[in-house]
Amino acid sequence: MHFSSCLCTLLVALVYQVSAMDTVIGLYGETVEVPCNNGAPKPKDLFITKWKYDNGDLLTQLKDQDASVIATDKYKDRVSMAENSSLLIAAASLKDEKTFTCMVVAGADISEYPVKLLIHKAPTGVEITALAAELEIGKPTQLGQCSAPDANPAANITWFKNKKHLVADGKGIIISSKVKVDEVTGLTTTSSTLQYTAEKGDTDALFTCGALNALSSPVSFTVTYPTERVSLHVISKGPLMEGDNVTLKCKADGNPLPTSFNFHIQRKVVKVENSDSYTVTDVTRDSTGEYKCSIIDNAKMEDSKNITINYLDMSLSPSGKVMKSTGESLALNLQTDASGELRVSWTKDNGKLDKIPKFDKLTYSDSGKYEVVVTMGALIKKASFELVVEGIPVIRRLAKQRGEDGQHKVLTCEAEGSPKPTVAWSVNGTSADESPYVNGKISHKLTIVPTVNLTVVCTVSNELGQDTRAINVSTLFEEVRMDKQGSSDDSDTTKLVVGVIVGLLLATVVVGLAYWLYLKKSKQGSWKTGEKEDGSTEESKKLEEKIEEKLEENSQKVEV
Repeated sequence: MHFSSCLCTLLVALVYQVSAMDTVIGLYGETVEVPCNNGAPKPKDLFITKWKYDNGDLLTQLKDQDASVIATDKYKDRVSMAENSSLLIAAASLKDEKTFTCMVVAGADISEYPVKLLIHKAPTGVEITALAAELEIGKPTQLGQCSAPDANPAANITWFKNKKHLVADGKGIIISSKVKVDEVTGLTTTSSTLQYTAEKGDTDALFTCGALNALSSPVSFTVTYPTERVSLHVISKGPLMEGDNVTLKCKADGNPLPTSFNFHIQRKVVKVENSDSYTVTDVTRDSTGEYKCSIIDNAKMEDSKNITINYLDMSLSPSGKVMKSTGESLALNLQTDASGELRVSWTKDNGKLDKIPKFDKLTYSDSGKYEVVVTMGALIKKASFELVVEGIPVIRRLAKQRGEDGQHKVLTCEAEGSPKPTVAWSVNGTSADESPYVNGKISHKLTIVPTVNLTVVCTVSNELGQDTRAINVSTLFEEVRMDKQGSSDDSDTTKLVVGVIVGLLLATVVVGLAYWLYLKKSKQGSWKTGEKEDGSTEESKKLEEKIEEKLEENSQKVEV
């Protein structure tokens, strides 16, 4: 008590200095630090530091001594002094919002530093309640109420759509707010109501609200609106062909989406419930036309599509296996009917042909399997026939030649015919060699060693007939003997052969001349005597036969 009276007497003698008021913000429920002289260092001649407020003193501290709490009210157990003379208030509440003064006595001066303390508290959370069940396009609807409870000062709530600030315009966006104060704590609860007129694009929109650094969880709403447009889609992997299945899908933009539709299939209405699709199976060219779909409760809300079914028909005559004879003709008849442009290609025995085959006069080489392929886009049709050209075998060439070793002769018989001819010789030989049967042609070679002059016959045959030709073959012994005469006798031998040939020819001429004279004389005699010509004619035939035999014999001798 004596200390207090002395202190008061001392203070009266000093000069007071009061500084401008500072403001400090503390957090609700935390320990608040109120600085003295804005945290300036203590003066060197410091005598005493004292903290007080309007209703009384809180604590004092003499130089080089501990602070003494002199408060007797609610601050008795909540205040202390920091090392730098700041006032520490524990468990701050809104009731601590007042002015605290730090008084410093140094030397002959007394300085006071008033500090206004404000207590802030963020809302305990921000959430949207009272959500609308759904939003209807064009209709103002209370979307929800955003609350920010237990805050100080009162929270300022902001609404967002897809993270963009919503600004009230008094029409499509109307925001109203109210603040409620808790009588016990003094904390406020801010409520903000958003009335919103939805648009079609709001179907997937996310709405949030926020206050200070707190943000609510996003919410979205079902946005309902009537169907404004219907579209018909044809589900297909490519151009539609006969035999395909065609799926029609009807889409509408309403929300909720329509679940039932009417499909107009070639003047027939098919009602489909709980589905937006209908499948037309096994379409034909007659399925080409206009298709529609509409919603059941509004037939005018419809869409249509024209569908074209592609088709390709083809027929080829002849078909199968066709048998023909050489020299005959064969007419091809290819008929097509299609919904688009065609491409036609021909092959023979899997080989591509440059043009359409024509068979005006058939040959053996025309035989084969013919195939025509007609394409139109992805559609492909094929047809084929097998042509077999037949004919009686004919020998085209019968020849002989001496072997390379000079020890044998090679006979060659070349023939044409179909079916494949068989070749037979009138003599036996060795090393029979038959060429491949191609385009009705065959070649057969026979190796022989003739010991006498002979006539060899080649016979070719098939089921249609046969042909025969003969060739004279001389012995190898005679040819060898003639060869051994040497090169010096070659000239004489040639002359001898030529002389023999000439003599035979002259003999033939003489016989022919004698025969002619005989005929002439016989005719003259019959004219004179009036005899019948039958006898002389018969004699003439006999003489003719003898001359022919003689000529043939001479011809064979010449050939050998």
